[in-house]
Amino acid sequence: MSKSIIHFRTLPTVLAALCWLGAGTVSATNLEDVYDAAKTNDALLGAARAGYAATQQAVPQARAALLPSLSASANTSWTEREFPGAINSLTSQPVEDEQFNDHGWNAQLSQPVLNMSGWFGVSSAKASVEAARYDLSRTEQDLIVRVVQAYLNVLRAQDLLDTTHAEEAAVKRQLEQVQQRFDVGLVAITDVLESQAAYDAAVVRRIQADGDHSIFFETLTTLSGEYYERLDRLSEKLPVVNPDPMTEQTWVDSALSNNLGILAAQQQLTAAKRNVRARRSDHLPTIDATITEVHSVTGADNFFNADVTDQTIYGLQFNLPIYSGGLIRARAKEAKAQESQAYETLLNQQRTVVRDTRNLYQAVLTDVVRVRARLKAIKSAQSALEATETGYEVGTRNIVDVLQAQQRLFSSQFDYADSRYNYVIDLMLLKQTSGTLQGDDLYELNTFTDPNDQVVRLASLRQSQGQQ
Repeated sequence: MSKSIIHFRTLPTVLAALCWLGAGTVSATNLEDVYDAAKTNDALLGAARAGYAATQQAVPQARAALLPSLSASANTSWTEREFPGAINSLTSQPVEDEQFNDHGWNAQLSQPVLNMSGWFGVSSAKASVEAARYDLSRTEQDLIVRVVQAYLNVLRAQDLLDTTHAEEAAVKRQLEQVQQRFDVGLVAITDVLESQAAYDAAVVRRIQADGDHSIFFETLTTLSGEYYERLDRLSEKLPVVNPDPMTEQTWVDSALSNNLGILAAQQQLTAAKRNVRARRSDHLPTIDATITEVHSVTGADNFFNADVTDQTIYGLQFNLPIYSGGLIRARAKEAKAQESQAYETLLNQQRTVVRDTRNLYQAVLTDVVRVRARLKAIKSAQSALEATETGYEVGTRNIVDVLQAQQRLFSSQFDYADSRYNYVIDLMLLKQTSGTLQGDDLYELNTFTDPNDQVVRLASLRQSQGQQ
């Protein structure tokens, strides 16, 4: 690491030490800790799991059309009969009024024997559930990327804050030196004004960095459901290397075979095709075998003088839809249109994945070169600043040149850190697009975090300073 980078992190290191003294025994958090918390607490993943559980019920619902069904009913009624003036022809006696209760129950067991629409419906439901499973896996995979992005954004914000603090301190020293030179008549007032303007601009950038720092910590808390006071930085030992394998087409082929979005879209197309067959089968006849048990009790006089009647009825029920107002035809057309929609969705998903895979592959290659180039740029900016300061001392350069050289140095330091974060994120996105991203990739990245070099939440810093 160059001397410039060490100087770049000197102030935050001191502040972190102060925070440790004020905060007690609160332990630091690394990338693995955040990911483990997010797997439990992330609301998007929780919603996806609940959605998948709901979609799974589509299969038993569809299968119900092919399984036996049992229904039962019961009835009771009270009857009052009056026969005013009626004479029994056999006995020549007046007919007496009647009051009696009829009641009973019946139960029917029905088993579908032929139901083609139901069979295709079950097949379609199974494909839909499989698509939902891929969608859940995609959400789980996306969580890895979101955790890495949120974590690195905090580190990125800290690096920007480090830069602005270092720049502010350097420009302030420069302003003090210029003011002293002006007081003894060695420089013009314009040098003081230029230095003051540069210092004011550095203060503004530091204030903005303070706000961004808090925002990204809150984003990480929203994702994981946990409050963090300090995070481990990425170590300088993190390897920045080209993707393996070094063949773009290999990554594209992997994406077309393993990308979870493509796999889900394929299953949705399968479900749509089977649904078309189900809807076209709605016009076919259905046959159900039935067994009906009937039990009735009547309190009225009847021809057979029987108060209780029990019956068992075995039957086959044949149903042929002839015309239902165009409903079957409309549903078939709807299913066919949905099949076309699913096909176009799959086609778009494949094209998008191929494009993204190629772009991300090239992005990772560019990131590797950029990281190396920006590391060299720090050394060049450091040398340029030293030469400019020397030139200012001898009068060949002015204060504006010095201030600009300082800003280029601090900017190159941040750009180097920023390029490393972009490399990590682009590599994770490339693996996600190719369908190979797993939690192990995050755990491997976590091995390159440094518990001895931490990002401290500003609220914790302020609290510790207040306690002092």
